[in-house]
Amino acid sequence: MNTPSSVFEIIHETLRDPEMTLSVTELCRLAGVSHSGYYNWVKSAPKRAEKELADRNDFELIQKAYQYRGYQKGIRGIHMRLLHEGIQMNPKKISRLMHKYGLICPIRKANPYRRMAKAMKTNHIAGNLLNREFESHGPRMVLLTDITYIRYGETFAFLSTILDAFTKQVLSHVLSPNLEVDFVLQTVNQLVEKHGVALSKETLIHSDQGSHYTSFQFIRLVKDSNLRQSMSRRGNCWDNAPQESFFGHMKDELADKMKTWECFEDVKQDVDDWIDYYNNDRYQWPLAKLSPNQYYDYITTGEYPLSGLLPEPSPRGSAP
Repeated sequence: MNTPSSVFEIIHETLRDPEMTLSVTELCRLAGVSHSGYYNWVKSAPKRAEKELADRNDFELIQKAYQYRGYQKGIRGIHMRLLHEGIQMNPKKISRLMHKYGLICPIRKANPYRRMAKAMKTNHIAGNLLNREFESHGPRMVLLTDITYIRYGETFAFLSTILDAFTKQVLSHVLSPNLEVDFVLQTVNQLVEKHGVALSKETLIHSDQGSHYTSFQFIRLVKDSNLRQSMSRRGNCWDNAPQESFFGHMKDELADKMKTWECFEDVKQDVDDWIDYYNNDRYQWPLAKLSPNQYYDYITTGEYPLSGLLPEPSPRGSAP
């Protein structure tokens, strides 16, 4: 369907043909538009050019935010990236300009829950102490852990992570070329080494019932680290949903890089970089439009990084 502006554009181009004998009035009548409307359109050409230039300049800012650190973002991600550069741009405007200039917003695909190892039937299965209360207890109180596979070439690497359910920070991560239990134990040791001072006797570490988490080594390590163990109900991915969502976003945003991986070191380099990006520069709407590390700093210090650009939100909790 042609808009009046597009019709006026056609008339304008037609009149520039030296062989054209029809007048403006006749062309407007044939096209079904008013000649006064056409003249108003011609008169407003400088304003349209000015608006087009402004749109182009704003779109360049959007493109820069979209490609920041090499990871594509959606409308909210772009909006938050611009905020952290001191630029306020309405998400509706971002959407309009992305559509206008053909910038595609990445859309997450459904990603069904997949186990990395078949659970072993033992008597060492912890109860579901968490009961999906992911954000009710404040930072460093609920830690989620899981394993995901990452394909490269004709084989796989395996990533173990520990995520703070409240701040969404990745507190520890270890990539392994195999599924031996050692790399899961290493993830816990790394957690205690980096963040042990912020943990308490009430801190839960929550996992599925996979063989790594029902192993005697893991159970003993958790106990020796003065942590409480909690497990999802068997086969219920929703009991660890934030961790599953994290893996889904990671794989979506690393999809282009995955095509270039040839060896384990390639995978490790890009996964380490993405997790650094995630913790420090990947802003999240529910986290007061901050990155996970910024949000933790905010709720522990009370200093809001976007103060002056946005009204200060009420943090969901405070450090224990």
